[in-house]
Amino acid sequence: MRFSLLIPAIGLVTACNTVAPVGGTDFNTPAYQAQREAQLAGQGYTGNPLLGPVEVSEQQLGAPGAAAPLPDGDNADIASATAAALANTSPQGTAAPVATSAPSNNAISDEQDFAAVSDRRTIESDAALIEQNRQTYEVVAPTAVPQRGSDGQPNIVQYALNTSNPVGTQLYSRAGFNLQAKAQRNCARYPSADQAQIEFLANGGPQRDRKGLDPDGDGYACGWDPSAFRSAVSN
Repeated sequence: MRFSLLIPAIGLVTACNTVAPVGGTDFNTPAYQAQREAQLAGQGYTGNPLLGPVEVSEQQLGAPGAAAPLPDGDNADIASATAAALANTSPQGTAAPVATSAPSNNAISDEQDFAAVSDRRTIESDAALIEQNRQTYEVVAPTAVPQRGSDGQPNIVQYALNTSNPVGTQLYSRAGFNLQAKAQRNCARYPSADQAQIEFLANGGPQRDRKGLDPDGDGYACGWDPSAFRSAVSN
């Protein structure tokens, strides 16, 4: 009984040692199947035997250490160019980096560079420069601030600083009909609210409004706003 079980085991071991064909394209051929069945059954086979490991390596892969042949024609040129590029990028073929100098700009001061200044300046030269500056130093005595000349027109800046009521708060009485419509027509004659305010103050304002420029009686003509002048002084 033991002897009968040993024979199939030997056949299985022999089948495991059979060399498979290279490339995976001959597995389904009748010749290969017949040889495989014969080897598993322990019988001989009269057809073309399978190649051994050494023969496969010599025929399919070439001799050990042999380089693969390069293709012909344009492909050969591409292969040569690729090989040259790989050689240049290898550690042996790496070209040394080209040293580049930083651009110089004489317009930029190097007074903060200690190494640059120490080459041309000394403690003695700095002391002489300080003494030279002291000799040429001149103290200018302060003078009085010039007064603004008066052209006879009201000063709206001074008026803004002398008043405190906000825009729209009535302080002066105004009488008449359609005061707002009249103010719109009259204010359209002035290029700016500042000019309208000057004209308003020059003609009796803010108490009187002869030209109808201040219909709400707040003392400010044509929407003039003194807050900008007040803010400038407070800041």
